[in-house]
Amino acid sequence: MKTRIPFLNTPPRVNVLRLNGAIMTRQGGLNDQSLASSIERAFRKGKPVAVALSINSPGGSPVQSSLIAARITRLAQEKELPVYAFVEDVAASGGYWLACAADKIFVDPSSIVGSIGVISAGFGFDQFIAKHGIERRVHTSGRSKSMLDPFRPENPEDVVRIKALQEEIHHAFIAHVSAARSERLSKEVELFDGSFWTGKTGVDLGLADGIGHLVPTLKDIYGDKLRLSVFGPKRPLLRRFGAELSAGLAASVEEQALWSRFGL
Repeated sequence: MKTRIPFLNTPPRVNVLRLNGAIMTRQGGLNDQSLASSIERAFRKGKPVAVALSINSPGGSPVQSSLIAARITRLAQEKELPVYAFVEDVAASGGYWLACAADKIFVDPSSIVGSIGVISAGFGFDQFIAKHGIERRVHTSGRSKSMLDPFRPENPEDVVRIKALQEEIHHAFIAHVSAARSERLSKEVELFDGSFWTGKTGVDLGLADGIGHLVPTLKDIYGDKLRLSVFGPKRPLLRRFGAELSAGLAASVEEQALWSRFGL
């Protein structure tokens, strides 16, 4: 049985928060509700000297990205702890939003970072149903209630309106990145047009601070005796059948579409 001697130095501890997957409210996605307890424990358990974010996310919901990042920032300030982000395959769009909650961002040379923009995509089925003799019947109270109905021809007014909404969200994204990265961002390249880059180029552009993997980089900072504890959302071993299974399948298709944009 080991006895703890108070005057001996305890090896430093860094708690690692795993942020792996698309950011969405659906089951299995990263969202503030599913991550809340993991984030809280990462900042409070075991008196850590820092918190590390292990990020592998193609993005998703801007609102959930904002909520998760805000919770991390709030707790970091409350506990006065530094936060380090380590990007694996990709931290793009909302995934990069999360990375910007850290004081420093480290990447692999081949990581994908950036994609600071807003996208909305869908399909138009109006010609398909017309070809097959299907009549669409929609009754609304409110002229814009059926905006962007995929079974009707695209309305130019709807496009103008959705683009205006996207501009507002885009400005919020730009403000978040600019506040987090401040003077580190390159002034020579347009960084906010939705483009994305490799980790190596991202460092040159100020989107990241350096090349480095989680364990060796943290050991360089805190020493070889560093202790790491990993936190993250717990996924159920068994999913209930029926509606939850269907929702899980839909979320899987949506998530795969997000990953495929970056060749993953």
